[in-house]
Amino acid sequence: MDFLPSLPTLLAFSAASLLLAATPGPDMTLSISRALAQGKRAALFVVLGTSFGIVVHTMLVAFGISALITASPTAFLILKTGGAGYLLWLAVKAVRFGSTLSVKEVDEVAGTPLANISSGFWVNLLNPKVIIFFMTFLPQFVTAGDPAVTQKLLFLGFFFILIGMPVNTLIVLTADWLASWLQKNKGVLRGLDYTFAGVFSIFAAKILLTQAR
Repeated sequence: MDFLPSLPTLLAFSAASLLLAATPGPDMTLSISRALAQGKRAALFVVLGTSFGIVVHTMLVAFGISALITASPTAFLILKTGGAGYLLWLAVKAVRFGSTLSVKEVDEVAGTPLANISSGFWVNLLNPKVIIFFMTFLPQFVTAGDPAVTQKLLFLGFFFILIGMPVNTLIVLTADWLASWLQKNKGVLRGLDYTFAGVFSIFAAKILLTQAR
């Protein structure tokens, strides 16, 4: 099965994906807010929608990046260098500004399952940070000379969803407690910030050092 990455690559990707899933962002804010306003069932449809958004990004990256590798390994090298810089920027931003979790407990008119799926889908599809992140994150786990690069990018993208879904579901099921606890325990969020910064600094350094040889 050529589409399967090596075990060390898969373990590194899994660790990074778990960290990303646990880091507050627009998708987590939306799902918790929806759980508080409309109930956990509505929020689970939001989570499903965010996953559909990731599917689209996975397809775009898998076929777009693989075409770039085939056409120009130099362009792929430039992309990965830019990706390393972006990861370092994320690390600095996490330490300087910290995570944000803005949950508004407001009364909302209950939406249909399709409406909640659509909300989750668009929040991930149109988020510039998600777009840029996927373009720089997934390519770090493939090599330019790999003939199965498209299949591996597809596998990693769907594996990212597989890892994130249980985490997001758990967040929804514990939304009442989690929203209150995180807002009262700012130190936990800061711990996530520093862990996030450390992991992606390591990824960025690995990319840059590999290119230097």
